[in-house]
Amino acid sequence: MLLIHRSVGIHDGTFHADEVTACALLHLFDLIDSDKIRRTRDSDTLSQCEYVCDVGGIYDPDKKLFDHHQAEYKGKLSSAGMILLYLKDTGLLSLQDYNFFNNSLILGVDAHDNGVGPLLPGVCTYSQLISNFTSIKYDSLPETQYQAFMEAFHFAYSHLYRLWQRHKYVQSCKETVREVMQQMQECLVFEHSIPWMESFFELDGANHPAKFLIMPSGDHWKLRGIPPTLRQSMQVRIPLPEEWAGHLNTELKEITKISGAIFCHKERFISVWKTKEDALEALKIVLKIQESTS
Repeated sequence: MLLIHRSVGIHDGTFHADEVTACALLHLFDLIDSDKIRRTRDSDTLSQCEYVCDVGGIYDPDKKLFDHHQAEYKGKLSSAGMILLYLKDTGLLSLQDYNFFNNSLILGVDAHDNGVGPLLPGVCTYSQLISNFTSIKYDSLPETQYQAFMEAFHFAYSHLYRLWQRHKYVQSCKETVREVMQQMQECLVFEHSIPWMESFFELDGANHPAKFLIMPSGDHWKLRGIPPTLRQSMQVRIPLPEEWAGHLNTELKEITKISGAIFCHKERFISVWKTKEDALEALKIVLKIQESTS
């Protein structure tokens, strides 16, 4: 039977985040064509597909078969996690990039599909979002289900694409973060606005002495406290002065005596200033207060 190059077979009926995401990952790394997605349980049709995900009862990456429902499989991966691992094992993803995708999205997809993901009131996960693309009526026609699947697929692909592009951009800025960390101790000063937090902690930022950061923010400059860890991004090692909290413009100018004062968040983790010089002046005040109270 003729194999359809760049095709993928998945089950028909109600779809889930794992096979939607598995297809989106294969498409993201240019292994399948979106018009060659086959939704079926027919074994003859599946045997013609280059990849088979979430159906078929076999997990064999060498044969490009990725199902996790059979009793023989004892792992915790869904078809999404299986495809991600396949991308790493075939050299399309480095270990670092594999960990990024896993920690950003796929671990949650695997957990949800295996029934161990948390269901929290008021929290909508990616997997729940994908589920909302399914046909509302249970007896929808196959054509309607296929259209709904493709809408979910394009959403998942777009999300993965943006995650991937953002991750590559963060990594491209990593050397700049490293240089600033090596040059500065108490406050990291960046001349351009770049993603810094992920790289800072990847570069052992948890043990770096910096307490503050100054960086452009649109037309202005921000002075913000540095978190103790990446997971505690809204907390800071040293908060901004209590008397600044929640004030802006004229009020903050009167308190700080800095003409370029614009805003200080009420949680005291970030403040905004008109110029770099204003932000540096604000830093001097903060450090002076810290020195007097330590």
